[in-house]
Amino acid sequence: MRTRADLLGWIGLAGRVYLGFVFLAAGLAKLPEPAMTEQAVRGYQLLPWQLAPAYAIAMPIAEVVLGALLILGLFTRTAAVATALGLCSFIVGITAAWARGLNIECGCFGGGGGASADPTYLADTLRDLGWLAIAVYLILVRRTKLALDDLLFRRGTPPEADYSESSKKTELGSST
Repeated sequence: MRTRADLLGWIGLAGRVYLGFVFLAAGLAKLPEPAMTEQAVRGYQLLPWQLAPAYAIAMPIAEVVLGALLILGLFTRTAAVATALGLCSFIVGITAAWARGLNIECGCFGGGGGASADPTYLADTLRDLGWLAIAVYLILVRRTKLALDDLLFRRGTPPEADYSESSKKTELGSST
């Protein structure tokens, strides 16, 4: 019989792997061409020009690392928090460009983020909000299936106990 913890764990696995591959793909697309990524960063007109080159190098590396951590299920909650923060920054950047009437491509999966006659700000924002929801789920769920976290960092309680009524009562300080 499947338990609630099993279901939440499998949902977490699907979200973790999906979001991990999204970030891995985005980072790998940008890594080979830092000049194009720098152009995309500058297109948003949010960072000082002097910071754009460093950000253009650091961002794809961070995306690759976070993607790999999520796929492997290693430091999952920490990776999900960092991913959520990154997505929040992307959402702010996209909506700021939209609000200021800039006509640029997002550059999210490579490319220079240059001028665009038909920017897709609404679609990009909604997409990132969906990914943010997955990251928040991964922050909130205690464990996901097939994660290295469980293998390397056993916490003394079986995954099934994470969502049982008795563990919730114990966490609240009452005993049965």
